[in-house]
Amino acid sequence: MSEESHNSTPPPLPAVKQDPPPPPVAEESEPASTAATEKEGEKPPPPPVAEESEPASTAATGKEDEKPPPPSAAAAVENRSLAAMMEKETSSPTAAEKKKEVVVVVDEAEKEKEKEKEKTIEERKVPQSLISFKEESNIVADLSDLQKKALQELKQLVQEALNNRQFGSPPPPPPPPKEEEKQSSVAQEGPKTEQVAAVSSDAPKTEAHSSDSDVSTEIKPPQEESQAEVAKEVHQESKEEPKTADAPEEVSIWGVPLLKDDRSDVILLKFLRARDFKVRDAFIMIKNTIQWRKEFGIDALLDEDLGDDLEKVVFMHGYDRDGHPVCYNVYGEFQNKELYQKTFADEEKRMNFLRWRIQFLERSIRKLDFKPGGVCTIFQVNDLKNSPGPGKRELRIATKQALQLLQDNYPEFVAKQVFINVPWWYLAFYTMISPFMTQRTKSKFVFAGPSKSPETLFKYTSPEHVPIQYGGLSVDYCDCNPEFTIDDPATEITVKPGTKQTVEIIIYEKCTIVWEIRVVGWEVSYGAEFVPDEKDKYTIIIQKPTKMSPTDEPVVSHRFKVDELGKVLLTVDNPTSKRKKLLYRFKVESFSN
Repeated sequence: MSEESHNSTPPPLPAVKQDPPPPPVAEESEPASTAATEKEGEKPPPPPVAEESEPASTAATGKEDEKPPPPSAAAAVENRSLAAMMEKETSSPTAAEKKKEVVVVVDEAEKEKEKEKEKTIEERKVPQSLISFKEESNIVADLSDLQKKALQELKQLVQEALNNRQFGSPPPPPPPPKEEEKQSSVAQEGPKTEQVAAVSSDAPKTEAHSSDSDVSTEIKPPQEESQAEVAKEVHQESKEEPKTADAPEEVSIWGVPLLKDDRSDVILLKFLRARDFKVRDAFIMIKNTIQWRKEFGIDALLDEDLGDDLEKVVFMHGYDRDGHPVCYNVYGEFQNKELYQKTFADEEKRMNFLRWRIQFLERSIRKLDFKPGGVCTIFQVNDLKNSPGPGKRELRIATKQALQLLQDNYPEFVAKQVFINVPWWYLAFYTMISPFMTQRTKSKFVFAGPSKSPETLFKYTSPEHVPIQYGGLSVDYCDCNPEFTIDDPATEITVKPGTKQTVEIIIYEKCTIVWEIRVVGWEVSYGAEFVPDEKDKYTIIIQKPTKMSPTDEPVVSHRFKVDELGKVLLTVDNPTSKRKKLLYRFKVESFSN
């Protein structure tokens, strides 16, 4: 599709709500006339007026519901019907009145049909919140009274669960017995075994042997002493046992131990917001998340080596204007058939991809700041350029699995979801996955077609943080050694259609000036020159005005040594009928450096 078509009506952008075409009158006129004919077969109401047409139809319906007369009164009914027909001929409404009644019925039917069509069109459109999602504060003092109360109740439930080990951690093993205890237990077992042997040998003997009973009374005092010692040791152990058996369970999520410090409040607030501050639902979600993390083996997954085949599919680059780290998901990489088969061919491979994606997310989350007031969410960019269509069954299955899993176990970790280069077919795909997302999740979504993608990204992210392939100035530091980094701010200027824009850089000292300039999509003429302050000096042409095409180098860089005071002029001439986004930045290197 051309850029103009994307500019006018990008499929997934419901920015302009178009009214559906009115339904043809001809389709509804026939049922309306039929309804009028049915009315003629009954006793006529008074001549219809436009406002009273609906009650008249209600009265007619009431007559239809009446029970038929008994067979014995058939003749009377026939006479009445004939009389009614004769009366109708005399008192029937005029043709103009009938036409007015039909038009009223048709208008009402049209309105109902328009409402139904409007409703279906709204359902088919990509839902987009009229109010942009704004991230709430994670500082307890900023919460409302109801939110503070919900947080306190959730903390109590979590504490009770930790005390009762409801999160599933096995109790710690008892401490090993000391060597002195072992020796005392062995010494106690010796007399006991001898005594048991003596009792068993005396069992068949008669009561006449009084000497045996005397012997037993003589051994009794040491036995009482050993029992007293054992009772004393048991009493001491019973005092020590509660320290281990009743010790609360220790559970950590994303490296943050629950209820140990104020970072735990930030974690609990994520679950509360994901469940609209319903305490019981948030607590159940926490329990399910902890259980899933154990079953999925998250702690072990962090250290696994899952390869680097997908490093171009998902990567972190730069920060948005609010300080959130930006994560890019590039679905177009799956156009590579070999990579697609290797990732989604069967259930095992899809599970490996899911494990890799979870590992990447977990490692990214560990770098977030969970302190109150810190940045603890991620800005997501989803590039759908050249993405496999919805016909790819394997990709649909993997997307559905990942979506459900992330929504259930990673609440409130996305500050914004921006979809760029959205193709025409994404409407159907979004409609398919939309039921699996909460309304809060969908409120964070932003969609942009190919021609609007750079402009949309610049709304949330500075150009120096946006990669070159998405219209920005940032490059991969591993590929080259750039003059500028994401720490060097850039200036944005909108060049109106059919206008010329000049950027003036004043030179206050002898130096070397370095600059880079970009016009997103080019299709403009660009030139650069140095104008000295002294009037008798000549202007130096640095870059002759040249027409730049979209296939040219996206960013143009220059270095110019200045031996005198003056100014550098960068000129951009936009002959097109479109607005152009001009980006530039510069720095001065003095001769002393």
